[in-house]
Amino acid sequence: MGLKKNNALLFLEDKTKDYSERVALGIKTNLGWNEFTYSGLGMLSRKLAHYLINGLQLAKGEKLAILSESMPEYGACVFGSVLAGLVTVPLDIKLTEYELKSILSDCEPTVLMVSKALADKAKALQSMVPSIKTVLLMNEPSCSDNYTSIYMLPENYNCKWRHRSSKSTALIIYTSGTTGAPKGVEITFKNMFSQLSGVEKALDSILGSDVISGKKQISVLSILPMNHLFEMTVGFSIFLSFGFSIFYAKSLKPKDILGIMREKRVEFMIVVPAFLKLLKTGIETELASAPKIVQIVFKIMFNLAKIIPFYSIKKKMFKKIHDKFGGHFMGCISGGAPLDVEVGRFFETIGIKVYQGYGLSETSPVVSVNYDKRHDIASVGRPLPGFEARIDKATGELQLKGDSIMKGYHNQPEMTAEVIDEDGWLHTGDIAKITRDGHIYITGRIKNMIVLNGGKKVFPEEVEAVLEKSPLFAEVCVLGVKKSFGAKDGTEEVAVVVVPREDFVAKYDWETVEKMVREEVKKLSIQLTQYKRPSNITIHKDPLPKTTTRKVKRKEVKELVKA
Repeated sequence: MGLKKNNALLFLEDKTKDYSERVALGIKTNLGWNEFTYSGLGMLSRKLAHYLINGLQLAKGEKLAILSESMPEYGACVFGSVLAGLVTVPLDIKLTEYELKSILSDCEPTVLMVSKALADKAKALQSMVPSIKTVLLMNEPSCSDNYTSIYMLPENYNCKWRHRSSKSTALIIYTSGTTGAPKGVEITFKNMFSQLSGVEKALDSILGSDVISGKKQISVLSILPMNHLFEMTVGFSIFLSFGFSIFYAKSLKPKDILGIMREKRVEFMIVVPAFLKLLKTGIETELASAPKIVQIVFKIMFNLAKIIPFYSIKKKMFKKIHDKFGGHFMGCISGGAPLDVEVGRFFETIGIKVYQGYGLSETSPVVSVNYDKRHDIASVGRPLPGFEARIDKATGELQLKGDSIMKGYHNQPEMTAEVIDEDGWLHTGDIAKITRDGHIYITGRIKNMIVLNGGKKVFPEEVEAVLEKSPLFAEVCVLGVKKSFGAKDGTEEVAVVVVPREDFVAKYDWETVEKMVREEVKKLSIQLTQYKRPSNITIHKDPLPKTTTRKVKRKEVKELVKA
C-alpha cells in the first residue's frame, strides 16, 4: 500500500484510516513512552497545517525549517508542512550557529520549528536571519516557554489542503554549510514516489508481502537523525506508508538501544556501519570476560554456523545473543558508508541479516540494496527499479539516471550542471564496477569528500574556507587519511596540511611556529561541528605541490601526511 502517485496529500488521510489506532511514532521519556497513533499523528499534522495556512497566512512554496532531535512531533511537523504546501528543510542539530546561519540565509525559511532543548539556539538564529518570522515550539508547553507550542494552536483540523505538482520541491537537504555557497539538495515529490516504488520491491523481498501490505504490524528502531535523507525517506516516510511502528532512541548507548529493542520487540532497523561495529565490539567484549569454556563453545558454534544456510537454526545456536536484542530482531539495511565485510559476516553468521545499500543525497537517496546476493556482502546490490546505471570507461565513475535523481542544488545552477550532465546522468564521483548480473561494487571515490566512521560526510572545501581566514596561513589543504591502528583502523579521519606565511615563520623558531599553528587551527575549528574539526594537523614549510592550473595535488599532499 504505497503512496498514491496522483496525490501525495492523500497519503496521510489513507494511513490514518488504514492504521488508525496502531502506534506510528514513539519515544521513551523520563515519564514513560510518548506515543502517537496514526490517527493522532494525522490530527496534529492537520492542526499545524491549518495554523500555517490560516494563522500565519503562509504562501504555497514558502519554507519551513526544523531544528530538533528525532521525536514523534517531528513527524507531525513534516506532514503539516507538506499539507500546507511548504518546502521542508530539516537541519542538523550538531551544526554550529555559524553553519546554521549560512544554511538558513541560503534557503530563507519563514518558519522555524524547534525542540525545547534547542530553543535558545533558535532564538539566536532568528535574530541573525531576517526571513524567520515565526518560531514554533514542538514540545508540550510549560510556563517558562517563550514560544508558542504546536500543542497550543487552535483546535481546527479542517482546511482545504494545498496540492502541489510532482515536480515541486518537497525537501531541501543540506550537505554543507560553512562556505558562501551551501549545498542544498532539492528533493521533489516525484523523487520520493520513485524511492517508494524501488524500496518497496526490496522490502517485499526482505520482510515479506504481509508486512508491505500492512497486514502484519512490524516495529522498527530509528537511530539516525531525521535530517539524514536515508532516515527521512526510508526510516520515516516509507516505513510509515507500510504501517510500521517507529520508535526513537534518545541515547545511542548499547544498553539503552537493547532495552528498547526488547521492550518494543523490534524486528528491523536501518543503520550506519559504525553502529554495527559498535554492537560487534560489545558482543566480543562481553565474550572475552566469559569463562574459558564459554569462549571455546562459542568459537566452535561460530565456525559451524558459517556453513549452515538456515537463519532459524543460527538463531537457536546463538539464542542468548538474540535474547539481548529482544528475540525478534531479524536484520537491518546498512548504508551511509561502506560496510566492513567482516562485520557483516559476523552478524550473518550469528543469524542477523545485513543488507548493504548504496546511495547519495542526490539520488533521494537509495540507489541499491543487496537483498538477492546474500553470499556476497561486498556488493551493494542491483540498482532499484527506476534507475539506469553505467560506468564511465575513461574514469571508472558510476553514473546514474532516473526519477530519483534530485532536482538540483538550491540556488546553485552551475554546481548542479557539474554533477548532472545534459542527458540527465548524475556523475556520482564514486568509482565502481557492475557485474554481468547487474550488481554494483563500489571500489573507491573520485570526490574529495571524506566519509568518517559513522557515515558522516565532510567536504574539505568547507573546512578550508574556515581555516583560510587565518592571517598566519599561506596555504591550507584538508583531506581524509586512513587510520592504521586502534578501534578505528581503516577508517578515515580529517587531516589538514598548513603552510605558514613566510613573514610569520621568520619571526619565530620552528617549534614555536608549529605550536602557534596548531592552536590557530583549533581556535578557528570551533566554528565547525565537532566531527569536521581536523584531528590530524601537519605543518609544512614549503609550498604544496600543484598542477599547472595551480590546483593542489591532494594525492601528493596525502603522502606528506603519511610521511
